[in-house]
Amino acid sequence: MKNFNVLNPDYESDIREKLQRQFFMKLMGFNIDSIQPGRVTGSLQIEEKHMQQNYMLHGGAIATAADIVMGFAAYSLAPKGSGVVTIDLQVSYLNPGKGEMLIAEGWVVKPGSSIFFCSADLYVIRDGEKIHTNRANATMHRIVF
Repeated sequence: MKNFNVLNPDYESDIREKLQRQFFMKLMGFNIDSIQPGRVTGSLQIEEKHMQQNYMLHGGAIATAADIVMGFAAYSLAPKGSGVVTIDLQVSYLNPGKGEMLIAEGWVVKPGSSIFFCSADLYVIRDGEKIHTNRANATMHRIVF
């Protein structure tokens, strides 16, 4: 894991406070499990409401989970008083999202003063096996409030 220059010593508590206003994430039932500088992981207990017509995890749910973990990974490296927004998101679907749980691991590949390049790997847990289902990449832009 890379050692990043943390510009906001309160990044973890600030993220946890922002999670209270992550309304769509709450609606989905997605949870943040781990927050570290430049790296965030989360999980989703897969339910019928998350599936598409062929009983696989819906691509939009996958893209949302990837966006959340990459966005907060970037936010963990942003200066206090600023935030990040997604300006580009790309998701590759490697294997069907059939399982009981979705795990999303997002990290910053390269931070900058205003642009962050991020990646994520997503997995489903199916019958105790961890299956790599998706790779995502995003560009995040720092905004000032």
